Amino acid sequence: MNGKATEEAGPSAVPAPSPLEWKFSQVFGERTAGEEVQEVDIISAIEFDKSGDYLATGDRGGRVVLFERTDVKDNGDRRDLERLDYPVGRHPEFRYKTEFQSHEPEFDYLKSLEIEEKINKIRWCQTVNGILILLSTNDKTIKFWKVLEKKVKRISETNLWPSQPVGNGCLATSSTASPSVDLANGGCSERQHNYLSNDFSFPPGGFPSLRLPMVSSYDTSPLARCRRIYAHAHDYHINSISNNSDGETFISADDLRINLWNLEISNQSFNIVDVKPANMEDLTEVITSAEFHPTHCNTLAYSSSRGFVRLIDLRQSALCDNHSQLFKDQEAPSTKSFFTDIIASISDIKFAKDGRHILSRDYMTLKLWDVKMDSGPVATFQVHEYLRPKLCDLYENDSIFDKFECCLSGDGLRVATGSYSNLFRVFGCAAGSNEATTMEASKTPMRKQVQNSARPTRTLNSLTRVVRRGAENSAVEANGNTHDFTSKLLHLAWHPTENSLACAAANSLYMYCA
Repeated sequence: MNGKATEEAGPSAVPAPSPLEWKFSQVFGERTAGEEVQEVDIISAIEFDKSGDYLATGDRGGRVVLFERTDVKDNGDRRDLERLDYPVGRHPEFRYKTEFQSHEPEFDYLKSLEIEEKINKIRWCQTVNGILILLSTNDKTIKFWKVLEKKVKRISETNLWPSQPVGNGCLATSSTASPSVDLANGGCSERQHNYLSNDFSFPPGGFPSLRLPMVSSYDTSPLARCRRIYAHAHDYHINSISNNSDGETFISADDLRINLWNLEISNQSFNIVDVKPANMEDLTEVITSAEFHPTHCNTLAYSSSRGFVRLIDLRQSALCDNHSQLFKDQEAPSTKSFFTDIIASISDIKFAKDGRHILSRDYMTLKLWDVKMDSGPVATFQVHEYLRPKLCDLYENDSIFDKFECCLSGDGLRVATGSYSNLFRVFGCAAGSNEATTMEASKTPMRKQVQNSARPTRTLNSLTRVVRRGAENSAVEANGNTHDFTSKLLHLAWHPTENSLACAAANSLYMYCA
């Protein structure tokens, strides 16, 4: 693989952090050798919540699986432990919490269209009173879920049934669980006892040692409930949902429109972006991804199939067809080909945690944009440049239309994305960094460092940029024939506060730490 980056630098730039040493941490749903993967079990969405204590995955079967962090829960609050200099676990550890069926397959009889149950996106909402809240969507319908801990009571110290000995400490199940009814003189009726029988009578003097049932303990069990369904608002397939920082609204985007919703109102939405032309023959681009700014509730960004990223301000007008900023990369005309427009399509965008930068992923590259500089990306990372001679083959087998996701670290110093053969790449985006790590989603990841082959050069007058090119990797890796294009790592997520990555390889969830 070839790594290349163009970065912003300054005279007072801090030294670049050293490359991370990644290690395997956990795996859920690992396949055994020769095991066939069912289509419905393939993971299609991954998302950490803001605290990093919970992880959600969605699959093509419409299921949502939740994982919870254990290294903090078992040892107490992490901040308290750090304050006491208590040794905290080196990396997050998760365990299975619960799962639920979010979507079912449907059929639109008006359009004769089959609607898949596949989960396209999952987004966490603000946790309220310990109740986990999240949004999940398939191609047409968005659902609002609450996951709470349901208490299950255990009853003890009751002697209502003569078959059990009377006395302290005797145990009995809840009276509603017994299949029979006790009668006077030790008789027993097999009838259900949700009512009193006409021939039931208390013994003379009553029950001298009657004890009332008491709750001895509580068990908790996660329970998922769908509270709202946001439907019938998109004519085309939903590709993105994103929560607003105000905690009250969210957006949903399809190929031609972006709608604004209130979390409390499921039967009404407002169309804020509409790129559908009057004549569909004039259509030149579609919306591919949309994301709210992490702190500014009036700002959002969306990407297009032409490789553009547009920033819009909701304060400008009710219908934001005119962008406030446009980010696009100027490509030399001499490099254009039949595939140029196809590989320029952006499949995913993410805001950095501070909102200063936007990360975009097209088919061949990752680009990092500064929201205050729309002249071009401040950094460009080549993900799998070795595939460029094979674009014709990738077009024939439709692999060129694969949509890879991207993510940023919580500190904004690194970015990551997936590739083929279940590989994923991590790049350092700090000034002067030459970090470019390639790993395979497996228990024994093959890590290859892309070394810096030349000293950085400085150009572009006052807008100083550092250009670095990574050396070519081994011939085996450069040979596309050795790569499995059916094994693709499309979905991954970076822990919000620590250097930990969750990656989806088919039906398996791999986690790595550094």
